[in-house]
Amino acid sequence: MKYDSIRPGQVWLDTNGKPIQAHGFSIFWNEDEKLWYWYGENKERTLGGKNNTVWHWGVQLYTSPDLYNWTDRGLIIPPTPEDLTSPLHPTYCMDRPHILYNPRTKKYVAWLKIMAGEVSQFMSVLTAERFEGPYTFVRKIYKPLDMDTGDFCLHADEATGKAYIWFERPHFQLICATLTDDYTGVTDEYSVHYDGLLPPDTREAPTYFARNGKRYLITSGTSGYYPNPSRVCVFDDPHGEYRDLGLICEGDRTGTSFSAQFTSVIQIPGTDRYIACADRWMPQWYVKPLAKQIISGMKRHFANYVPDTSRQKARPLPAKEIHHRENTSISRYVWLPIEWEGEKPVIRWKKEWSL
Repeated sequence: MKYDSIRPGQVWLDTNGKPIQAHGFSIFWNEDEKLWYWYGENKERTLGGKNNTVWHWGVQLYTSPDLYNWTDRGLIIPPTPEDLTSPLHPTYCMDRPHILYNPRTKKYVAWLKIMAGEVSQFMSVLTAERFEGPYTFVRKIYKPLDMDTGDFCLHADEATGKAYIWFERPHFQLICATLTDDYTGVTDEYSVHYDGLLPPDTREAPTYFARNGKRYLITSGTSGYYPNPSRVCVFDDPHGEYRDLGLICEGDRTGTSFSAQFTSVIQIPGTDRYIACADRWMPQWYVKPLAKQIISGMKRHFANYVPDTSRQKARPLPAKEIHHRENTSISRYVWLPIEWEGEKPVIRWKKEWSL
């Protein structure tokens, strides 16, 4: 079918009639090709159940001229199902791929969050000559600042030439670190934000965007696949003070960010129009009482939790398959326009809308 509108939370098919599989995603405008690029985790084989050992099936790319109709361009970072010593084996939890172009090295740099049992949470960093790949490892198991790393985002500042990574230090801090000149690592320059919070209040899923010289981060709380209220902050300096602006979803009576977790913000080129893009990981869990029950349970569970503030060196992968019960192949997407109340961005629910 051909789309002429966006329908948040509905099944979204590509131009071949298959559900789009690009989760924990980023979207950007390719000026040369006059195309939007959408890439993220391919979950088509993550079917859940007690025997499922697949978390992802690589990083999938789609392109579109209009933001409505998306063509499958295939895997740009494929899984390595034959190699349990690779961070890209589909049993390991590869999340939230982010890619930057480095004008100095003229290479595309991909960062991937990986969770793998005893190794805990770390990053893999790869580079390529072309956006579509092939990508090769620069760092297979990398802990920036020798810290465990959770959900993250990247941004390259064209004005200053600096690039940054924001990542959750599970489960009690949000870290901002300056990247090296080649974007494949971090420098010693970093700052700590949202310090001392515990789940479900710990901030994760950072999503960066900027408007009129102001920088913003949307973050979610930490409650697994159960959605929770998203907040937004504003700041001038990535390593300066972050001023919390409160909840970003207006009229969200379920307290679940419209049953979604934000992962990317699009600015329409040449306009002041922004779109907040999110995953709806578990469509069947869009239930307010259940979400409240889960979040209350997490508060009790983490009440006496003591974060590990030590620096931790990376360890080898466990080289064994891990079982994943959640069926994320049915995950959907929630895209909504951002409105503005002064300097504060606001997101309101729309059942269907168009550009």
